[in-house]
Amino acid sequence: MSARPEIQSKDGRLGILLPGFGAVATTVVAGVEAARRGLAKPIGSLTQMNTIRLGKRTEERTPLIKDFIPLVEMEDLVFGTWDPIPDNGYVSAVEAGVLDIQHLDALRDFLETIEPMPAVFHKDYVRRLDGPNVKSGRNKMDLAEQLREDIRRFKSENDCARLVMIWCGSTEVFLRTGPAHETLEAFEAGLEADDPSIAPSMIYAYAALKEGVPYANGAPNLSADVPALEALAAENGVPLAGKDFKTGQTLMKTILAPGLKARMLGIDGWFSTNILGNRDGAVLDDPDSFKTKEESKLGVLHHLLQPDLYPDLYGNLYHKVRINYYPPRGDNKEGWDNIDIQGWMGYKMQIKVDFLCRDSILAAPIVLDLALFLDLAKRAGWSGVQEWLSFYFKSPQTAPGLYPEHDLFIQHRKLKNTLRYLGGEELLTHLGLEYYDD
Repeated sequence: MSARPEIQSKDGRLGILLPGFGAVATTVVAGVEAARRGLAKPIGSLTQMNTIRLGKRTEERTPLIKDFIPLVEMEDLVFGTWDPIPDNGYVSAVEAGVLDIQHLDALRDFLETIEPMPAVFHKDYVRRLDGPNVKSGRNKMDLAEQLREDIRRFKSENDCARLVMIWCGSTEVFLRTGPAHETLEAFEAGLEADDPSIAPSMIYAYAALKEGVPYANGAPNLSADVPALEALAAENGVPLAGKDFKTGQTLMKTILAPGLKARMLGIDGWFSTNILGNRDGAVLDDPDSFKTKEESKLGVLHHLLQPDLYPDLYGNLYHKVRINYYPPRGDNKEGWDNIDIQGWMGYKMQIKVDFLCRDSILAAPIVLDLALFLDLAKRAGWSGVQEWLSFYFKSPQTAPGLYPEHDLFIQHRKLKNTLRYLGGEELLTHLGLEYYDD
């Protein structure tokens, strides 16, 4: 095991930069301010509400994570955003329709102070959205330089000690890794040449990494999940995480599938469909954006169930995913799952799940946790892909050639053992033999 890193001071303000100021981002900002004012609890946030067991069970040492490891306090957070729609935080949150108006009115004075900077945006990559608050430039490199200037100006004007960036923008059209993504030199040449394989989210990621700002991608876009930007993160000593926040239906899959596999129950089919009506639903109504999301959702079960190792149980699994835009539902997404399973002697059974969830309510604490944990990683001197944060993502980034771990419970143990390691505590194996030794 490598030497335990020394963690630098958490003192000073932490700026959280949010490309995309729609439902998720406004819900994050409002929720943090509500917690700071004592109007709501940060439910769903591990950094704020979860404990961590230290040592033996008999020692009864279970502090809150935030009391064990030096994380930035919520009072020291400040937010900056970009969006093609120029609405301030209050107007945008009202339009998103996630939070009740009485909650928003109690925070109106704060939310109205947050106005999005002009965005790097192009309808070729998100066809169902548009807006006037958009940057123009000679080429994509010029746009990247404008973002870098935004980052520096925000840090200075808000007296921030450090920054992190979390992509909360929409799902872009499906792209595969190409020549422009292979090396940093090729990527920068592609920025100069306006290469169409470089999407706006990649420009944000590049700008952040060049400025030494940790970056996480909450959508299934390639974004920083390309060799060129992973190399840049390592070169500049910047932590990186992604991709695609694990919220509704995929959260349920990573809870249920490990349990079925643990019992060695077979799965013949898993049909999933969603209805939602928010901005994300409108974007995903475009087949090319849906293709990006579909790839993220479909990969989960294959890696979880390992059909190559268990062909009798999962070798013929039929997995189908559908997303349907249904405006009346707004942000309150409904996910239906039908799971056809088999048990002893091949007898068939079924599981039905109807998850009436609130997508942005589930995503908001993820954004907060990622911001605080990425800042922690940066202060610990870590760089590149932070696989210990896979807990939060549908398609976790990993080292090249390493398959991602999707089991929610393994991801959770990995996250907490990483925190124990950083805090100078023994890692837990849960072997428990010490309790029974004579």
